[in-house]
Amino acid sequence: MPLTKLNFKPGINKEETDYANEGGWVDGDKIRFRKGRVEKIGGWQKYSTSSIIGSARALHSWISLEGRKYLGIGTTNKYYIEEGGTYNDITPIRATTTNAATFSATNGSSTVTVTDSSHGAVTGDFVTFSSAVSLGGNVTAAVLNQEYQIDLVTSANAYTITAKNTSGVTVTANASDSGNGGSATDAAYQTNCGLDVYVSSTGWGVGTWSAGTWGASTSLSSVNQLRLWSHDNYGENLIINPRAGGIFRWEQNNGLSTRALQLSGISGANLVPTVGLQVITSETDRHLIVLGADPISGGSRSGSIDPMLIAFSDQENELEFEPLTTNTAGSLRLSSGSTIVGGLKSRQEILIWTDTSLYSMNFIGPPLTFSLNLINEGAGLIGPKAAVNSPKGVFFMSKKGFYIYNGAVQKLPCSVQDYVFSDLDEEQAYKCFAGLNEEFSEIWFFYPSLTDNETEISRYVIYNYEENSWSIGSLERYSWLSAGVFAKPIAGGEASSVKYVYEHEKGFDNDTDSMDGVYVESADIDITDGDNYVFLKKVLPDVLFVNEIGTSQNGSLNIVVKRRDFSNQTLSTDSTTQITSNSTFGSLRSRGRQFVLRFESDDDNTENERKNYKWRLGNTRVEVQPSGRR
Repeated sequence: MPLTKLNFKPGINKEETDYANEGGWVDGDKIRFRKGRVEKIGGWQKYSTSSIIGSARALHSWISLEGRKYLGIGTTNKYYIEEGGTYNDITPIRATTTNAATFSATNGSSTVTVTDSSHGAVTGDFVTFSSAVSLGGNVTAAVLNQEYQIDLVTSANAYTITAKNTSGVTVTANASDSGNGGSATDAAYQTNCGLDVYVSSTGWGVGTWSAGTWGASTSLSSVNQLRLWSHDNYGENLIINPRAGGIFRWEQNNGLSTRALQLSGISGANLVPTVGLQVITSETDRHLIVLGADPISGGSRSGSIDPMLIAFSDQENELEFEPLTTNTAGSLRLSSGSTIVGGLKSRQEILIWTDTSLYSMNFIGPPLTFSLNLINEGAGLIGPKAAVNSPKGVFFMSKKGFYIYNGAVQKLPCSVQDYVFSDLDEEQAYKCFAGLNEEFSEIWFFYPSLTDNETEISRYVIYNYEENSWSIGSLERYSWLSAGVFAKPIAGGEASSVKYVYEHEKGFDNDTDSMDGVYVESADIDITDGDNYVFLKKVLPDVLFVNEIGTSQNGSLNIVVKRRDFSNQTLSTDSTTQITSNSTFGSLRSRGRQFVLRFESDDDNTENERKNYKWRLGNTRVEVQPSGRR
């Protein structure tokens, strides 16, 4: 029987009908297109076996002058600096109360009520107690004098925690636990936690239950915003900022056991913004820039964010923000849009997006210091992390499309645009982010899906900027850091509800498990334009299996045939054949006018046989036989 070679165009196309897209691909998951061919994506492994508290929504890496590699991790609850596989908690202390906190416990309960006047905490915050004494029974001094996460804020002066021993095991109070912990207990409160979901308004219902009165509005703050950190280096030191929160500095010379300190409270600080939406360091001219800063009013900072205000420090001095004729500190205000969404350093300028527009910020020197140029109106940024640098320019995701900026803004022709944006959970769009995978010339855009209905990021779309092809897939990730300081991309994710940081393009598996659900599916294929029915009898695979070094050859792939006689009919699965590296052909049996081929990693094999390999498709051939018109 004659053999027919099937040549497929690279990229997933969901803008055409399945029949109009003949010779293309219509669906896939965890695959990429490289040199025009389909292959399984690389795997991922835990960067460290240690877990972290909160979703890692911001990542930053740098190298000290001593050559030490650091990874900054901003989560919904904490800020960590990783070195040598250890996560060091440098979350700033918001407030410390001295000789003020007392405790009360109930026999048979692990819940302990803490009384501390005007504590300022919100549910989920972390507090560390010291100098407490035993309550008299199981709730000992060792139980009390450690870090706790607040279970519930019950009032402005009280909250509850769950008693635990130093190993984290819950402790239940007994009848002897009648004390109050003494009169010398200190409580150190870490900076307030932000939200793990985006809330679009700032009215009643935002933040902690019962905070404020019915109908009252609240100002923009770190506790009523999706917790997103920005971070950048000023020399060897690290500047960090929880969105709509304070601005902090961690000093590398003080070591990893020290916490970041409020920049405005450091000796020598003058009119440093107390809050902001994002921090950026202008490296060549040595200015610290705060996007969405609080303005100066009456000789001090107001404490309330102006979402369109940009404040910048004096040159070579991140502590001096007072505009004087003798320095280069100052401020600028944007006019197009309603709020600054995000900023990004590019090769020759700082790019700043509002919700509707894109600006370019350039250092020009005294007396103005910086200039602002409106580059584009109509293509704002969908989320603060939804832009990324690449060798081809800056790619970003707007509310209704994907764009590139390389001197001018251009919308990218996208074969999955309607599919992505109709599935996008717009209420959680601020979670969207972009990442560069330079090894494969890819931009990864991650977004929360309405289909998955999780309010969390669960899907991605990949753009190959060298081949102009698109692919899609499902993967829960919270952030992405391009390779650079670290050899492979780094991403925040989770496994079984435990939060981790992962290294991508490592091996071919899902950490220690097999990577399931890998597939690509073709558009409809017909012979002689569907004039005749045909028998599809055999497939001659052209598949390259690549194994991890040191593992045995064990790759396998399922080829599934689906058919229908007319374009509007539902596809029927007819036949499946399994191929391996030693297979010469696979037997199939299907009769119809139009066929679909699906290539998938074999979920029917044992788990071990589905690990340690990837596959790459070549030129597939099929054996067909004419079978009349009816």
